[in-house]
Parts: sequence; C-alpha cells; structure tokens
Amino acid sequence: MADRLTIDPVDFASALIRRPSVTPLEAGVLDLLQARLEEIGFACRRMPFSEDGTAPVDNLYARIGTRGPVFMFAGHVDVVPVGDADAWSEDPFSGSVRDGVLFGRGASDMKGAIASFVAAAQRFIDRHGPETGSICLLITGDEEGPAVNGTRKMLEALAEDGETFDACITGEPTNPQSLGEMVKIGRRGSLNVTLTALGRQGHTGYPHLADNAAHRLVDMLKALTELELDQGSDHFQASTLAVSTIDIGNSATNVIPGEAQAVFNIRFNDLHDSAALIEMLRETLDKAAGGADRYRMKVAVSGESFLTPPGELSEILMAACEDVVGRAPELSTTGGTSDSRFIKDYCPVVDFGLVGKTMHQVDEQVATEDVEALSRIYEGVLTRFFLPEAPSD
Repeated sequence: MADRLTIDPVDFASALIRRPSVTPLEAGVLDLLQARLEEIGFACRRMPFSEDGTAPVDNLYARIGTRGPVFMFAGHVDVVPVGDADAWSEDPFSGSVRDGVLFGRGASDMKGAIASFVAAAQRFIDRHGPETGSICLLITGDEEGPAVNGTRKMLEALAEDGETFDACITGEPTNPQSLGEMVKIGRRGSLNVTLTALGRQGHTGYPHLADNAAHRLVDMLKALTELELDQGSDHFQASTLAVSTIDIGNSATNVIPGEAQAVFNIRFNDLHDSAALIEMLRETLDKAAGGADRYRMKVAVSGESFLTPPGELSEILMAACEDVVGRAPELSTTGGTSDSRFIKDYCPVVDFGLVGKTMHQVDEQVATEDVEALSRIYEGVLTRFFLPEAPSD
C-alpha cells in the first residue's frame, strides 16, 4: 500500500500547477489536493467563506491524528495572473519539466512547497504511523487576493471547534538564491494610507483667491518623508515609509487644484503597532497641513508586525536544513508579509519554502532538485518535532 501511495513531489507539484487557480478560482486544485490527502489517511474539510455577497472562496483543512502535539503546515493554492502569456517560454499552466527545472505559475509561490510537504507527510506517516501526534494542513485560496476569506477565517472557525496547534511552517518562498539560505521568523507590519490634501480651486492667475491643495500635499509629504520612524530592533531592520503614487487629476494648466492625493505605505517593525503609528501620522499631518480639517486620511492595515523568537521551531528547521543541504539558514524578518501574520496568534510559526527569485514573474520556475530537497527537509522537521530522540537520517 505504501508503494502505491508514494507521492513524487515534483510530479505532484506539476499536477497542482496544471490547475489554473488564479485568485479566487479553485479550478480543481483543492479537489486534487484533497484526493491525495484522503488516500494517505487525512480527514479533509472544505471551508468556503464569502463577504458582502461575493462568490465564496474555497479553502481546505486536513488533519491526520487525534492527539497532540499538533504540527501544522500552512499554504495557499491561489496564484497571481500570468501576465503576458506569450512571453512565457512554456505554457504557464503546463507544469512542464525541462532540463531539471519545473515551470509554471505557482511553481515557487507556492504549489511546489505544498507538494513537498504532502510527500514528506506521506513518507513520515508510512515510517512512523499516524499516531505520533497530529499533522494538519491549512490551505487557503485567498492569499494572493484580499486575504479576507481565507486563513484568518479558517483559524477563527477551527478555534471555535476546539482545534489547537503547537507549531506551524508556512511554505512561502523564503530563499533568495538557493535552498536553505533563509527562514523568516517574523514579518514587518504593513500600513497603507491614502492621503487627500484639501484646498480651494481657483485660477492660477489669481492664487490669492484660491487655496492650493497641491502645495499643501507637498508640505505634508515632505514632513512624512523626513520622519525617522526608528533605527531598527534586535531582529528587524528600520521601519520605512514609501510614497507609491501622487495624483492631482488636473488636466488644465490654469487651474489651481482643490484636492490632491497621494498614497504611501509604511512597513514597520516590532517597535510599533498600527494604532501608535496612525496617531503619530495624525500629529505630523495636523502640523504640516495647518489643521486636521485640511486633509483626509484613509488607513488600511494589512497586518501587524510579529516575531517568533528563535527557539525550538527555528532550531528544528535549521537542523533539518543542515542535514539535507549542508548549512543552517539565516533567521530573517525581511521582505513582505504572509498569512503567518494570522497564524502567530495561535502558535509559533515560521516561513520556509523554495527559492523565490522568479515568483510572480514570467517563467516562474524552480529546480526539481530543490523541490525534492525541500520535501526531505520537511520530513526532517516532522521527525525532529514528533520524535526528538530519533536519530536523523
């Protein structure tokens, strides 16, 4: 039976890629994943969620085992659009393998990691049985999109059902150039602000009769960009503020604008939370604008910063990497955010997956040997987590 069920991680990753699950489409990818997990012995539960009458986003929770400890793997099967399909050297959803390279949208981010973990879990269960503890997978179809109908809602529903977790790896592509370089033990928070300076429209020949919103916006942005948010912390680089767009929408050269808008993003470390940052922004902008009534500010918080301090989970993963690729990865908090920002409220979590240098790009790809090696690393993590006294392979 074990031979019949043996999953090749590269073949399985290729099969997952062939399902074109561009957010929020499921496209059969969860059906395929569920079928393989059920063959291994996992109990699977589909968890669709929707918001404001939109079409539901499908998600999958799978678990094998009835007792603790509980190890969770988290990931997403949704992928970003392919862009210009004609620019690809391979069909973006062919999952083709050429010269030791697996091509396709989601190869790196992150169907390759999902396939690697499923293959690793199958081998671990075949070797040690399903009752050393419990293994579960939390797989969303809403990570590359708004991220409102996926991981967060799944965790809330599972907590209501009494599910608990002891450790988690999220399979995001964390390695810059080669497998085993980097583990993410935390992520910066992200705060997006749409800032609208308010004035009074008028004729450029009579500026004293108008109130130029563009000038006010320039003063406000100057004050913001001169802020030093911090100088970094023990595990994080300094927080940053970056203006992403400025838009006045004025096609006439002789009209002073009554409104001017800019959008900026703050990536912040563990020295801040979003509430304190918003208060600091308001104080800075009130002063620069000449009063709170001279601007509008719309804020969206993508996530708070978080840190899983170096400890048992990162040590297990580092040791497993060293066993397979011969080196221990760097512990980092750089880069963007991930769904670990939701998981951190339920258990220790780190991010570790494949090489990410082609994620979201044309010709997204991963080396097949990396997919196979990642599966061995994940198996080593499971072995060290559930059987800490067992000798490593």
